Amino acid sequence: MDVAHCNLDGNADAVEFCPHDSYHHVLAASTYTLQEGDRPSRAGSISLFNVNADLGRLDLFHRIETAGIFDIKWNPVGGCVSPLLAQADADGYLRIHGLECCSDEAQGFSLREITDEKISSAMCLCLDWNPSATSITVGLSDGSVSIASIVESQLETQELWKAHDFEVWAASFDTHQPQLVYTGSDDCKFSCWDLRDGPSKLAFQNTKVHTMGVCCIVKNPNDPNTVLTGSYDEYLRVWDKRSISRPVNETSICLGGGVWRIKYHPFVSGLVLTACMHNGFSVVKIYGDKAEVIETYSKHESLAYGADWHREKSFREGKRNSTLVATCSFYDRLLRLWMPESVLQDSVL
Repeated sequence: MDVAHCNLDGNADAVEFCPHDSYHHVLAASTYTLQEGDRPSRAGSISLFNVNADLGRLDLFHRIETAGIFDIKWNPVGGCVSPLLAQADADGYLRIHGLECCSDEAQGFSLREITDEKISSAMCLCLDWNPSATSITVGLSDGSVSIASIVESQLETQELWKAHDFEVWAASFDTHQPQLVYTGSDDCKFSCWDLRDGPSKLAFQNTKVHTMGVCCIVKNPNDPNTVLTGSYDEYLRVWDKRSISRPVNETSICLGGGVWRIKYHPFVSGLVLTACMHNGFSVVKIYGDKAEVIETYSKHESLAYGADWHREKSFREGKRNSTLVATCSFYDRLLRLWMPESVLQDSVL
């Protein structure tokens, strides 16, 4: 069921609901627009929206202009840390913004840049926070991976190493063992690095299964051994990291488009939302070593890049529970809010 939509000011590539209590209604959306000509540039923006599913409202309340953005992520919930939004951009910077209350109540919240770090002359393509929100891993366009630490509200690059032969589109911490970092690249390699052994030492690497570049890597938050990968080869793969030579389900599941982004549902085990580039968005249920598409959404008319679940536990529609989803697509600059029609019945929740 469609709830609301709007057009952004640039090519949309990421959407992220704030996971922090009292801020669940805040949605961040980022853009990347290549401006060609004699002096080409890569421009971007971050837009903040107030989301009200009951009223079907998607209200812009703050926007900042930036370099072209490839990825954004809020810091994990925990401790006394307020909401922080990290961005990886085309200028090779990692930047962190803080969500702050405005003195004018009518304005609600705003973003203020707290710190930045020039990671590399290459472009920063992806990022992920460690579970304690003290470090961020960044994947770069030259095949390198970086680890930046946050010390007294300042970013400092701790490690930088050549991890892949081509662009690194996926870099993520293991939420159960944060000393491990997973990376994936256009070289078709799925790798894991143990930071305790020095950044350039592989814990494992699979070079044979993905037939095209690895776009995303996501750890199952409820299972210490399950990892999901998405690839340009259109397959979502389920891995058991205890046997990384092949996926748990050898055939995995073909989603009909490059699997650019995977998001686990915040409270329904085994349910994931996927952005499938040329084939819209899919909701997939994973049962052990099997995966099944239970719903697709095709109301975007361009590359499906950004997707996220709302953090509220339920939305009551008559006698039925559902969960709000935000999705965005690139060239049509479209941001949509919708609720899966057939996913979350009362029996599931």
